[in-house]
Amino acid sequence: MNVAYVYPWDVVGDPAAPERLASLGVEAVALAASYHATRAATPHHPAHRVLDVPHAAFYLPVRSSAWGRLVPRSPSWTTPDAYLQASEALRAVGLQVHAWTVLTHNSVLGREHPDVVVRNAFGDPYPHALCPSSPDVVDYCRRLVHEILEVGRPDALILESCGPMGYGHQSIHEKTAGADWTGVDGDLLSLCFCTACAPRYPAGTRERVRAAIDDTPANAASPRPLAPEATQDRAPAPEATQGRPHTPEVEEDRPPASGTAPAGPPAPGTAHDAPFGSVEEALGPLAADVRAQRVSLSTSLRQTLISTAREAAPDVPITIHANPDPWATGAFAALPDGEPEADVLVANCWGDPATDTTRLTRLLELCRPGQRVGAYVLGLPPRPADPEAQAELLRAYAEAGASEFHLYHAGLASPRRLSAMKQALRLIN
Repeated sequence: MNVAYVYPWDVVGDPAAPERLASLGVEAVALAASYHATRAATPHHPAHRVLDVPHAAFYLPVRSSAWGRLVPRSPSWTTPDAYLQASEALRAVGLQVHAWTVLTHNSVLGREHPDVVVRNAFGDPYPHALCPSSPDVVDYCRRLVHEILEVGRPDALILESCGPMGYGHQSIHEKTAGADWTGVDGDLLSLCFCTACAPRYPAGTRERVRAAIDDTPANAASPRPLAPEATQDRAPAPEATQGRPHTPEVEEDRPPASGTAPAGPPAPGTAHDAPFGSVEEALGPLAADVRAQRVSLSTSLRQTLISTAREAAPDVPITIHANPDPWATGAFAALPDGEPEADVLVANCWGDPATDTTRLTRLLELCRPGQRVGAYVLGLPPRPADPEAQAELLRAYAEAGASEFHLYHAGLASPRRLSAMKQALRLIN
């Protein structure tokens, strides 16, 4: 099965959208039912070309009785039932509708409830990142899945960010590159030390992480102390938490893979002249326990949501956006041991093809009989709008184990790029 990803506003108000999507040669459309803030091009829509989405939203009617402490926002930039309208239009041309569900990535709820967000080892909050160690966050995600299945009636369910988000986030006017943090540093900055997570780690974990980030020996004088307010629940400054530009989202919403250093050597005397080669090296003897705690967060949330989905709609297939890397955070949550209760495991394939195919092969190794692997394929820059080049990538992904192609993104892509996607699928068939 091949799946094209779109937002509800790509379909609502555009009568030509369903046939255009069907002509790509896909069997299904992944339609966003809940999604984070973004700024999206709409090159095909008859009414607009750029849509500003200032906060995360739920694209089905928000029924107050269905929610607990965390309540999603409705959109003002499209109709409150945009998912339902788009779903009806897509089904009318014979397309299946899969509910694309973003879970723990929600800046507006993070700003409203700073006590449930991820905080790094220095106490800095990440408002975009709802921490799944919070019972309120798990409850929100469970209710979100239940509402989508009960009200949206999708043909399949796609779970994205089904675990903790991390440091990587394309915030508006991002100003973090000059810190020269490596991919390992990004993974360390993604470890959560909120009031629920911190007690789960071995003693000394926070100090070791802070020492690694600040490039000081773990047994040296302690790095800078936490500010008093860093240990308290506080709302972040508004300018630090506005909706981010999005063309498109960062791969897996995290820095480069562990061990990937910035291009070129750092200048003499700067921090990280000898960066750690892995998270395990940075954490030393604490690594196994920290890893187990981190993986358990994604596992617990995922299994809770699968159970909720099976109770609400036993026959609806479940797709998980997953990463076999145990330190992964973001849209593709850590899944190093597999998930036998899911129907499809989808890997991000936006980066180096060799890395992408290795990731697909590892997910295939984790699959039970009958389970499928999908490749989340980028049809936007920096990938070329070249059908032959795209077909070559699709063949490589198929050889690595992918039996489904999930095409990102049929609403953001120009007419030339949509044509390249269509031709690439025909070339491999």
